[in-house]
Amino acid sequence: MLILTYDISNNKTRTKFSKFLSKYGVRVQYSVFRIKNSSRVLNNIINEIENRFQPLFGIGDSIYIFKLCENCDKKILRYGHASNEELEILFM
Repeated sequence: MLILTYDISNNKTRTKFSKFLSKYGVRVQYSVFRIKNSSRVLNNIINEIENRFQPLFGIGDSIYIFKLCENCDKKILRYGHASNEELEILFM
């Protein structure tokens, strides 16, 4: 799993970036996405950031990508709505 967080000052760039991330993951907070990853997905994200978005970033903009191992994911404490996100729901 990846946790990707960003701080982008330009509204247009920030909107494009959040729409791009929504193709890969789920918004956890306003500027934080949770992405179930594979090496292919991570490479796609990094390539897009470097080739498409990095030229648009201002001097104060930042992106952090935290790669969490499977064991780390199991150690995350979740409360409220987040506690139900990982449950598999069966509809009959």
